[in-house]
Amino acid sequence: MRATVIHGPNDIRVEEVPDPRIQHPADAVVRVVSACICGSDLWAYRGVASRVAGQRIGHEFLGVVEEVGSEVTGFAPGDFVVAPFVWSDGTCDYCRQGLQTSCPHGGFWGEVGSDGGQGEAVRVPYADGTLVELPRDAVTDEKLLPGLLALADVMSTGHHAAVSARVRPGATVAVVGDGAVGLCGVLAARRLGADRIIALGRHRSRTDIARSFGATDVVAERGQAAIEAIREMTGGQGAHAVLEAVGTEESMRTAISLTRDGGAVGYVGVPHGGSAGVDIARMFDRNITLAGGVAPARAYIPELLTDVLAGVIDPAPVFDRTVDLDGVPDGYRAMDDRTALKVRITF
Repeated sequence: MRATVIHGPNDIRVEEVPDPRIQHPADAVVRVVSACICGSDLWAYRGVASRVAGQRIGHEFLGVVEEVGSEVTGFAPGDFVVAPFVWSDGTCDYCRQGLQTSCPHGGFWGEVGSDGGQGEAVRVPYADGTLVELPRDAVTDEKLLPGLLALADVMSTGHHAAVSARVRPGATVAVVGDGAVGLCGVLAARRLGADRIIALGRHRSRTDIARSFGATDVVAERGQAAIEAIREMTGGQGAHAVLEAVGTEESMRTAISLTRDGGAVGYVGVPHGGSAGVDIARMFDRNITLAGGVAPARAYIPELLTDVLAGVIDPAPVFDRTVDLDGVPDGYRAMDDRTALKVRITF
């Protein structure tokens, strides 16, 4: 079969790799129907995050179950499924409390020795604990597929930011980051009942999506200028909840500064570039809560799936380019130079 591998900075290739097979009784083999490129994949592409030459890449996919191990009870060949970006056993203490990202038997797609999501098929460890079943007829619904694919990571991660920031009905929310996760954070904040949602972004194509997702205001400034603008918009108080979806020192400093006393920051941006933006003394003085981290997508997908299927939310617009497997290297280049927001891969 063919899959995407990374050989070094700016060196993404589509190559022949061994077909996945059942290695343990709890495994399943899933034939991929749709996958995508994540903003976090770009850190490996740019050389910021190290990878072994020839390592698989990609961690978001939908697919059809082709084969299951002898211990798999929840799935059968032909089932249509979405895989969260982390696999988990579904039975440990962490999984039972909804923190599947800390499962001691879990892992991330694309780790050394595991399959990546940007390939024709994937071996799924702990299928019963990892996969979420989708309606079988959705596999041919081209209008619905992108929204379902977003559940694997960006929609669940945006929701995690909103939940961590304690977004509630009537709240004022600020979203730092206009990438796919930040935009999904806007959608999540609206879903949770926020009254005012201020999106920080300066790219018209992205802020237009933010407005369609529920942003009531857009601030194009950055850093201190953005802080002053939002303070003025909120009567000098700041936002009840701030969603940080970038992961840099500057973005964290901005997020904390935008938060009103007693408010909370939900951080989900993959850290890169230091952590000096976290001023503990200042947060202490102002009773600001900092929460977040790696989103336990497996815990969130069932409830978000219900709303996607019902048409209550539709994160599909974050995908603004579609390629086939051969087009994946071009997709990375497009996201790297910001001519694409998020690239979807079809098979």
